[in-house]
Amino acid sequence: MRQCLNERQRGFLSLAEKVAPALTERAVKNDRDNVFPYDNYADLRAAGLMRLTVPETLGGLGAEQGEMLLVLERLAQADGATALAYAMHAAPLGSWAAVWRQTGNPMLEHVLGIAGRDGLVLAAISSEIGVSNLFLDARTKAERVPGGFLINGRKNFATNSAVATHCATTAHYDDPELGPRLFVVFVDMSDPAVTVHQTWDTLGMRATQSNDVVFEDLFVPEQAVVQSVPIGHFDAGILETIICWQAPSFGAVYTGVAAAGLEWVIDVVRRRGLTRDTRVQDAIADCEILLEINRSVLHRHAEEFVSRRLVEQLGVQEGLARCAFVKNTCTNNAVAIYRRLVDVLGGAAYTRTQPFERLWRDVQAGLIMPISNLMANELIGATALGVSVRPVAGADAAGPALATTGSAG
Repeated sequence: MRQCLNERQRGFLSLAEKVAPALTERAVKNDRDNVFPYDNYADLRAAGLMRLTVPETLGGLGAEQGEMLLVLERLAQADGATALAYAMHAAPLGSWAAVWRQTGNPMLEHVLGIAGRDGLVLAAISSEIGVSNLFLDARTKAERVPGGFLINGRKNFATNSAVATHCATTAHYDDPELGPRLFVVFVDMSDPAVTVHQTWDTLGMRATQSNDVVFEDLFVPEQAVVQSVPIGHFDAGILETIICWQAPSFGAVYTGVAAAGLEWVIDVVRRRGLTRDTRVQDAIADCEILLEINRSVLHRHAEEFVSRRLVEQLGVQEGLARCAFVKNTCTNNAVAIYRRLVDVLGGAAYTRTQPFERLWRDVQAGLIMPISNLMANELIGATALGVSVRPVAGADAAGPALATTGSAG
C-alpha cells in the first residue's frame, strides 16, 4: 500500500530514491563477495544522507526520528545490509542531536558539527558474547589511569566498523566508591589500540561486515565517558538515547527488506498472469497487512518519542518493553511476510539466481538482533503483570553524560 506522506517526508524520501538504484545494483555482488559497500557510502554522502539527522544549524538536514525511519525503510528496500550499517550512524547522531537541542552541550555541538561537515562516521559497538543487549554489563573492562581510563576487551557484531571514524562502546568499571559501573565511551576508531578482526561470514546481511573489534590498552579520557550507570540496572538515559532509537531503526530496516520481497513477488505474479488467483490474492493481502502493521507501529513510536510522551509518561521498564514490542513486531512480521511469499513463489524462492533468496536470508537476521524475542516477552509480560525485572537507576546514580540528559527512575 502507498504511504500518505507530507511534503517534508517526501523530500527526505526523495534523497533515498536517488541512491536506491545504485544500491540495488551492487547488492548482489557485495553479498556474494562478503565485502562492505564502500561505494554506497560515497553515494549516501553525496546525497547528503550522512548528515540526515544532524541539526540544520550545524550543517545537517535536521531529520527527526520518523523521517529517518522512512529513509531507512527505503534504503533497505534497495539493500538491507547498507541500510542496517547506515542506521548505526544515523540513529546515534539523531539521538545526540535531540539531546543537544535540549541541553546545548558544547561537546555534542562539536561532534555534530564535524558530522555536519561530513567529517565523521559513527558506529554503535556494544555487543559481546554472553552479555545482555540491554546495557546491563560488559566483559570489556575499564581501568582508571591518570586523566582517564584504559579499555580492554573484544566486541562482536560491530556493524559499521569497516567505515566508522568513531564509535560509542561499553565497558565495565569497578568504581572504588560507587561500585560496579557500566560506561558508555566515545572512541576514535583510528587509534592504534583499536583493531578490527575479520570474522564476519554469515547467512545474511553479509555486506554489513559486522566484524569483531578489539580494544587493547585503549586510553579514553574522562571527558569521553558519555554515560555511567550502575551494573545490572535499567537506566532512563540509556532508554532515551539508545534503545528508543535502536529498536525502531532495526524495525524500519527489516520492514524495508520485507517490502522489497513483496514488491518483487508482486511483479512475478503479474508476469505469470496470476493476479486473479484468489489464493495468491490472499497471500499478498496477508503480506500487505503485516507491512502496514509495521509502519503503524513505527509511526506511533516516533510520534510518542518525538513528543517525549514515551519517556515522560512511561516508567523505564515499561519504556523498554514498548521498544521491545516495536522491534520484535517489525522483525517477526518481516520474517512472516517471507514465509507467506514462499507459498506464492514455490521453487523460485530457493533459487540463488533470483534476488528473493538473498532478501530471504537477510530478513532472518532481524530475529537475532536486540532486543531478542525471549527478552522482549519477559519485559512485556512482566511489565503487564507489575513485576520488576531489574532495579532502575535513580537520578543520583548518573555519572558523566556527554550524550544523555541524565538518568531518572
